[in-house]
Amino acid sequence: MIKYLKYIFFLTAAAGHFTASAQSTISSPYSSYGLGNINGAFLPQNRAMGGISAGLRKPDSYFNINPANPASYSTLYLTSFDIGLSGNLVNLARGSQNENGFNASLSHILFGVPVSRKSALSFGLMPYSQLGYDFKEAGKIDTTDVNYLYHGEGGLSKAYLGYGFQIGRNVSLGFNVNYLFGKLSKSRSAEFPFETSSLSSRIENSNSVGGLSYDYGIQYFANISEKTRLVIGYSGSASSKLNVTPLTLFTRYKVDQNGNESIALDSLFSEESSKVKLKLPLMHTAGFVFERPGKWLVGADVSYGKWSSYRNPADKASLEDSYGVSIGTQITPDVTAVSNYLKLIDYRLGFNYNKTYININNTDVKEMSITAGFGFPLPSTRSTFYKLNLGAEFGQRGTLENNLIRERFVNVYLGFTLNDKWFQKYKFD
Repeated sequence: MIKYLKYIFFLTAAAGHFTASAQSTISSPYSSYGLGNINGAFLPQNRAMGGISAGLRKPDSYFNINPANPASYSTLYLTSFDIGLSGNLVNLARGSQNENGFNASLSHILFGVPVSRKSALSFGLMPYSQLGYDFKEAGKIDTTDVNYLYHGEGGLSKAYLGYGFQIGRNVSLGFNVNYLFGKLSKSRSAEFPFETSSLSSRIENSNSVGGLSYDYGIQYFANISEKTRLVIGYSGSASSKLNVTPLTLFTRYKVDQNGNESIALDSLFSEESSKVKLKLPLMHTAGFVFERPGKWLVGADVSYGKWSSYRNPADKASLEDSYGVSIGTQITPDVTAVSNYLKLIDYRLGFNYNKTYININNTDVKEMSITAGFGFPLPSTRSTFYKLNLGAEFGQRGTLENNLIRERFVNVYLGFTLNDKWFQKYKFD
């Protein structure tokens, strides 16, 4: 029992760090639209396979948590714990200008606990969206030079509790209840670089968000032959409403010749508005996995988000419907190998395409990436199993056409999976 308490203590401490560090963990001007860059409920093992999730049940000999489709929880015969980190290296380009950035953060803390042989609970904490950007544009007011500075930080986190269960021999159902919370802060400043006596101004908009949302999923699985199986899955998110408390602050300040900013000289107004309702869209994902359990799998997903129905009275963003395609595969040469460790490793590849909900200058902002990764089994005991999952994503968002920004990024994901027999009473200890 002591070791379980250690894990729970670690979970609590890490969750505190997760919440406290939910500031600028990305550098993406496109995150200024809507709720920011939507993360997706994917673990490193999913992301390495292009982000497929709808048909994933038990992709290898380990028990993996798949919160993107809660119907998969019914496969959890052992208690599972998963924690991970992520890093983002990005190159931003616009015209002849280039800029590089790097950020890293805790990515997820998840638990899966079996209830019976055909049902399990899962709960955890992971990011829902990320907001982070900092850029400048030069302009003029009459004949006076002015710099317009745009800054944003924050994001939404998701704490969830889910349950999945099997019906009969071939169907599993599941659902998640999520609590989304966080703060989205954006500011716009006007500074006069050659007029040090002039007052600069800044308007800050901060939205505190909190509320419940709901996910659901279903999987149908059947043996195609003695050694192969087909899983067809669907998952969706209901159109939920969240509470938003907007705060607007307008300040004036001075900037010296070196660009150093003084403390705020005055606040012309500060207004905290009454709560409004943010409406999330319906989300759909459908896909399949064709597999030889413990040996190989190949799968694909298609997704659709009705973001044109998104409404936030505190932010008049106009978004478009999104859709995407994911393809992925995994190969494990020999899970029973004793003398050759390379045969025990999971090798993963994938591809992802997504038309985002952003349209600028009549140009859709699209995202494409190639993914790869490995699952490294670690020394285990008779009843406790460990695995290290590493995934990488190499991609591009946006374009240089029509004065848009092109983002080329490398995302790296690292996860640690533990399987153990927890919460069981033994005759002998």
